[in-house]
Amino acid sequence: MKAVSVTEYIWKAKSVAGKTLSGEMTAVSESAVMAKLRRMRYSDIKIKKRPKDLFENVPFLQRKIPTKEIVIFTRQFATMIDAGLPLIQCLEILADQQESRPFKKVLTAVRMSVESGGTLAEALGNHPKVFDELFVNLIRAGETGGVLDTILRRLSTFLEKSEALKRKIKGAMVYPVVMMVVAIAVVGILLVFVIPVFKEMFAGAGQKLPAPTLFVIAMSEFARSYIIYLVIALIGLFFGVRKFYRTPKGQLFFDHLGLRLPGLGPLLEKVAVARFCSTLGTMLASGVPIIEALGVTARTAGNVIVENAIMNARKAVSEGRFMADPLKETGVFPGMVVRMIAVGEATGALDVMLAKISEFYEAEVDVAVQALTQLLEPIMIVFLGGVCGGMVIAMYLPIFSMAGAVSGTQ
Repeated sequence: MKAVSVTEYIWKAKSVAGKTLSGEMTAVSESAVMAKLRRMRYSDIKIKKRPKDLFENVPFLQRKIPTKEIVIFTRQFATMIDAGLPLIQCLEILADQQESRPFKKVLTAVRMSVESGGTLAEALGNHPKVFDELFVNLIRAGETGGVLDTILRRLSTFLEKSEALKRKIKGAMVYPVVMMVVAIAVVGILLVFVIPVFKEMFAGAGQKLPAPTLFVIAMSEFARSYIIYLVIALIGLFFGVRKFYRTPKGQLFFDHLGLRLPGLGPLLEKVAVARFCSTLGTMLASGVPIIEALGVTARTAGNVIVENAIMNARKAVSEGRFMADPLKETGVFPGMVVRMIAVGEATGALDVMLAKISEFYEAEVDVAVQALTQLLEPIMIVFLGGVCGGMVIAMYLPIFSMAGAVSGTQ
């Protein structure tokens, strides 16, 4: 089913009490806005389209709808459905109370699609940038089984856990990135502005300079002469790496490299296991068939190595095998995880077992993040102190030599 096109309108009208009111409304047409305002007993109605944003067609300038807003929407949706409110009314209320204009527009389009006869899953599927494949499949399972409120609650819990995992990874990466940026900035300032002052001072002294000092001065001259080219090269390198990462080969290379890095690799492995178990467990508990659940879990794994391993397991399961054996053959998942999955399959409680594994590995991620942060902090401090301190010492060596020479002549 095609997505329903909606437009934002600005309206002005008078209430029954004669008070002039104004506002904004997202609807499929101007007549729909007029009809709604008349139902509210407004008169002297004036409606016009909201002026288009000059940058609305520029993708990287568009505000992405945060996961937090989707989680809040999902929880509120579950509460309303559980309270017995009709689906259309729930969507209308949730759209009206949204402060985010892009999200309000999406929810209005979803409501219009459902009113036109489509299912909720189909309507949400028309907006893949907001509601991913996992979200849509779980909603479809909830509609089919008549347990939409339960699925929505389970989905909001899953989204909260998934977002918490992302925050932990970002938190672990912030410190080293900030320290690296500071180091580059400090070294750049020293080379471009500070070292030339020392160079002029040493030139006037006419003294032979030590090798470390000559090396730092040469670095300063190179940086000052080619600063523009260096900046262009760094920017080109950044965009080149990003473009390479977006290719299948690039993503495979960086995902493989990430899992092999000391300190970071074990953390990424734990995150991948926790995400796999949480996603698959949630889908199986919601009634999604295991073949379909494995396909969605693979596509939302966030790592090509893990995705390939899950797809191999999916193929084996479709051929009648248990999932634990092909997962073990990939070598991606730890032995404990594979054995627990095997027990879950044998007892018919795979979703419960996956939930337990997910909880365990989420706790392991907390420990790994803390350990990585504690490991990186002294390394970055030593690196920053070594680079900047080394440059300062190199520039003060001639001064110490001059001081020694003066004291020796006295």
